[in-house]
Amino acid sequence: MDSFMYFGVLVVLFLLWIKVKGLDYVIVHQRWIFVCLFLLPLSVVFDLYYYLRAWIIFKMCSAPKLHDQRVKDIQRQISDWRKEGAKTHMCTGRPGWLTVSLRVAKYKKTNKNIMINMMDILDVDIKRQVVRVEPLANMGQVTALLNSIGWTLPVVPELDDLTVGGLVMGTGIESSSHIYGLFQHICVAFELVLADGSLVRCTEEENSDLFHSVPWSCGTLGFLVAAEIKIVPAKQWVKLCYEPVRGLENICQCFTEASQNKGNTFVEGLQYSLDSAVIMTGTMTDHAEPDKINRIGLYFKPWFFKHVEGYLKDDRSGVEYIPLRHYYHRHTRSIFWEMQDIIPFGNHPVFRWLLGWMVPPKISLLKLTQGETIRRLYEQHHVVQDMLVPMRHLQTALTRFHQDIQVYPLWLCPFMLLPSRGMVHPKAQQKEELYVDIGAYGEPRVKHFEAKASTRQLEKFVRDVHGFQMLYADVYMDREEFWEMFDGTLYHKLREQLGCNDAFPEVYNKICKSARH
Repeated sequence: MDSFMYFGVLVVLFLLWIKVKGLDYVIVHQRWIFVCLFLLPLSVVFDLYYYLRAWIIFKMCSAPKLHDQRVKDIQRQISDWRKEGAKTHMCTGRPGWLTVSLRVAKYKKTNKNIMINMMDILDVDIKRQVVRVEPLANMGQVTALLNSIGWTLPVVPELDDLTVGGLVMGTGIESSSHIYGLFQHICVAFELVLADGSLVRCTEEENSDLFHSVPWSCGTLGFLVAAEIKIVPAKQWVKLCYEPVRGLENICQCFTEASQNKGNTFVEGLQYSLDSAVIMTGTMTDHAEPDKINRIGLYFKPWFFKHVEGYLKDDRSGVEYIPLRHYYHRHTRSIFWEMQDIIPFGNHPVFRWLLGWMVPPKISLLKLTQGETIRRLYEQHHVVQDMLVPMRHLQTALTRFHQDIQVYPLWLCPFMLLPSRGMVHPKAQQKEELYVDIGAYGEPRVKHFEAKASTRQLEKFVRDVHGFQMLYADVYMDREEFWEMFDGTLYHKLREQLGCNDAFPEVYNKICKSARH
């Protein structure tokens, strides 16, 4: 009884403190309180519900039957939109706060929302080595199922909540991309409902123009209802080698050589300052040295980027054996390194042991509860960007990132950009080229940082070297600059042919700030 009274007094004092300070003050300056008390428990409930739902549906083999019904429902909604006069553009009805992107989807308030409740794994075809999934199935769900039966995706983008639809219509990357390319390059078929309500399947051979144009189109050519994705045999462990490197030139040379070595299944770099980084290379294996096993995904383990930084501080190389799925989602618990700004003490051993099992909070819930004040602060004083540049320009690019924003750590992920007739392809269109994704997530350390001006400087540099900006982030380019970066030739041709101009917004109007304000 005394314990309950003590807890009750604490709750009352906490509520009085909020009343005195104001809810906005608490949410902005002491956000960890709100996150720990409310968002972490709610995130656990969300995860449990979706995991059980996916498992039950797959075990009952009801997903294919439900899928056909859901496709017909989408077609019915499009038919109703036409009967109503097709007065506005269409978009998916999924609330903007549920997406991983930090962008606020204001267009959903004025467009016709088409409800697409499709989050299941439909089929795993071992003979063809493909998995067929609906667009809202996420990476955590897909890897949990595939790894349990001895298979995996060749490219598994990092965060659990990233959906297949977002990775197809946008893009996705992982440390195996230097071999397999971007997420779109492991997809062998897309199924879409078009503006006229028809269901089409596109592959490299069938409806080839559409197949090449869907990636990066952000849902402006049709509604994705299923995708077939390559799978490969999985092994139990990842043998991961850590190599601290100092000096910018050495970092670039070491990272480039590791990325060119196809004997490395995984390659990743974490850069902690302009002249210090840790380069990691990994291979899959079924055998592990017992004394070198590190189950980094366990809730009480240090955040991965902090664990890696230990090799840099100690100036030592190392080898570990990490369970495959733990490796795939190694940055999930700390949302790369964004969690250190949300819960500053989140990597403390006491917190990890007591509450680490609830981490991370769902990004969607963080967005839903951030409020306008936090949103503005993030927009003006926080960077979340992924810039894709040719590997040969890596040293110049890292120098520019340091001068313009100075955000550390930086995520370095190599990938092979394969030939395509779509929006993104190498400058020599018929020849593959090695690129690198430079991911900057955090608060800039330069005094002259100004969100729009600084981002536009980076965007111009990326355009000049024939690079690309991931479209989940804030984009400040004007229309001419945007279509200088991306090849819109086939995209615009298809929008005309498929009647998309009156049905869906153009990707520039949907994505870029200058078009949305």
